[in-house]
Amino acid sequence: MKFKPTRDLAPLSLEEAFQELESSPEGLSEEVGRERLSLWGFNETPQKEVNPALSFLLRFWGPMPWLLEAAIILSFLLGRRLEGFFILSLLFINATLGFFHQLNSTKALELLKKAIPVKARVLRDGELKIIPARELVPGDVILLKQGDFVPADLKVISGVGEVDQSTVTGESLPVPIQEGGILYSGSIFQRGSIKALVLNTGTHSQYGASMELVRIARPKSHQEELILKVIKYSLLFALSCTIGATIYGFIRGGNLLQILEFDLVVLMGAVPVAIPVMLSVVQSAGAIELSRNGVLVTRLDSIEDAASCDILLLDKTGTLTENKIKVAGVAPLAGKEDEVLLWAGVASEDDSPDQIDKAILEEARKREIVLSSLKRISFTPFLPETRISQALVEKGGEMVRVVKGAPQALTGLFPLEEEKREDLRKMVENFSQKGARSIAVALEKEGKGLVLGVIGLFDPPRGEAKDTIRELKQLGVKPIMLTGDNLMIAKEIANLVGIGPEVRSFSELKELPDQELASVLENLDGISEVFPEDKFRIVKALQEKGHFVGMTGDGVNDAPALKQAELGIAVENATDVARASSGVVLTKPGIQVILNCLILSRKIFQRTLTWILNKIIKVIEFSALLTLGFFALKTSVLPLLYMAFLIIANDFVTISLATDRVEYSGSPNFWNVKSIAISAIVPGLLFFLEDALVFFWGISHLPLPQLQTLILMALVFNSQVRILLVRERRHFWSSLPGTALSLGSILTVFTFFAFAYWGVVLNPIPIGILGSLSLFLILGAFLIDFPKVNLFSRFLGT
Repeated sequence: MKFKPTRDLAPLSLEEAFQELESSPEGLSEEVGRERLSLWGFNETPQKEVNPALSFLLRFWGPMPWLLEAAIILSFLLGRRLEGFFILSLLFINATLGFFHQLNSTKALELLKKAIPVKARVLRDGELKIIPARELVPGDVILLKQGDFVPADLKVISGVGEVDQSTVTGESLPVPIQEGGILYSGSIFQRGSIKALVLNTGTHSQYGASMELVRIARPKSHQEELILKVIKYSLLFALSCTIGATIYGFIRGGNLLQILEFDLVVLMGAVPVAIPVMLSVVQSAGAIELSRNGVLVTRLDSIEDAASCDILLLDKTGTLTENKIKVAGVAPLAGKEDEVLLWAGVASEDDSPDQIDKAILEEARKREIVLSSLKRISFTPFLPETRISQALVEKGGEMVRVVKGAPQALTGLFPLEEEKREDLRKMVENFSQKGARSIAVALEKEGKGLVLGVIGLFDPPRGEAKDTIRELKQLGVKPIMLTGDNLMIAKEIANLVGIGPEVRSFSELKELPDQELASVLENLDGISEVFPEDKFRIVKALQEKGHFVGMTGDGVNDAPALKQAELGIAVENATDVARASSGVVLTKPGIQVILNCLILSRKIFQRTLTWILNKIIKVIEFSALLTLGFFALKTSVLPLLYMAFLIIANDFVTISLATDRVEYSGSPNFWNVKSIAISAIVPGLLFFLEDALVFFWGISHLPLPQLQTLILMALVFNSQVRILLVRERRHFWSSLPGTALSLGSILTVFTFFAFAYWGVVLNPIPIGILGSLSLFLILGAFLIDFPKVNLFSRFLGT
């Protein structure tokens, strides 16, 4: 079989296409499928391979590498070769760590991506099988239903439907499709069901070079934007210090190289060396932890934004309920209960995907009703257009038409007397008050119709739903139930799961302007009679009111709303389209996994907030101290080598914040730059004041080399104390840090104290001074902690 492009295969008749692809309407055999897979390759677009060597070399290009490279050059110009080689080593260590962390994060995300495969229903060896869509080959015969991605270029064998080709052809309206029609890979099958022949796959498909079956989005998140803003203002503060000191140095006739050394040291302290690594670890660790709890992240920014979610729109079916229809009861209008179930069972299909059919047949089996007593001649499954299913049945030589469907549809087909219509209405209302929907059953014989009765069908709430709803409310998240069911059913389910009593029908709200609609929505507990296309408007209206919205969904028509929501959640067994439009995909049923997702996102928020607070405090303390030292000594109080040591002591220990033990907040989290800055400025100035006292004592008691060691030790010790202070919003002794953070801090402090005492690389200072410095800084930490708690409580709401 030779390759032919889709455009050449499209004009062929079905017979000619089967002949060209050496296939048949029964599909391929497994053996032929494997042979063609080895020949044609997987049905996927190869990802652009990044050269690892080039990726590693790019680690030496950027603002921080430039500063370190400038420091290396300046060290050699000043004749400090040891410092130069050490900073060169630091540059390579930073590049290597960053490279391997990025590599591990990429692998983690690829594993998550593989956990969200697109499946295909394919005929192999004459049997219907479900296989990964990437294993499809030309000549396969597949089945498509509503909501499926079109996984390859196809030619329709039978069936009708509508396909959305906007992503591949730009055509905005759905296109009708029928026998002989062509579907392109990457389209969305919106309506109907078809059987189709695979023409081309992967890069051989018409649009294969530009389409992906599943894409993990990676836009810039709100957290990253804030971090970049913090870095920007930190650099501006550091630059203002260097400009002031540089002008002062030139006025006082300072040495150019010494002035440049000071400028480099300050800028090196302001630029966050470890931020790329820290962000990668935070995000990938969070995504992997969620995957263990049944949540797959498809957009990393969604899990970060989930921390701010204050309204959660919950689909009733499958999220709050079990999504397993059961018979709640039978109300006969004529005859007996078992007779109603007998005829309803005949108008149901055992292997149908329709849950209503399955529930009726299961109840009939429980009651030992023998359906074989009636001979079914033909069967027409449920159609949304008619809202009924029907069967033609032979009984005692007579032909009887059995109709099962919505009570309104049946009363339209078989008009009832006023008394019977009122009885039927009461039956439906009675079931609705119990949270059940009604299906009516009727017979037609010789042109005369008879409504037999009503079957109540109930989707029971999940066992954990009530407790989880209560926990969501305790977290400050308002759950709002969305359902297409009528108002009475919605109220009953809302009551059973404890959402609340305020439930209204969306039909009453449709005509409201968006602003007024949002004001009504935010005070509701549930909304009934919601169509999928209404959900986008609901999400948009709440967002315009200033809310961060989470939403669950599973269908094709949920996709726009899922994409619009800050946290779009595709529930278990959602359509491919819904999954691709969501930020997270659930692999377990129920609502508990959503709660876990919100809790973890708030933990990630707190870890990132700790990093930001630590960064601002550090820049204020460090830049102010070095500027004070330069004005007093006309040289940098920290040599370049010592600055390199301090980067190791501070920036790389903060990487462990990504997995630190934290308490999540009891309310939604929002980024407020002003509040964060105010909370950090006062502790930063207090740490600077503490360091300044150490500096002035050192000037009068130690020569410059030992003074520089003393200042380095004060900054190293405070770098660890500062992390311990800001990681806890209460007093720092209220909780223990994570194991990695604890070990990193202890190891850092003891290593540097050993270097300072024994004079390894550093100029040695006596143990008495080191001990006194430690006690002084510990006392200072206790004193700084009290205003910190007050500020954090006031401005960070903790």
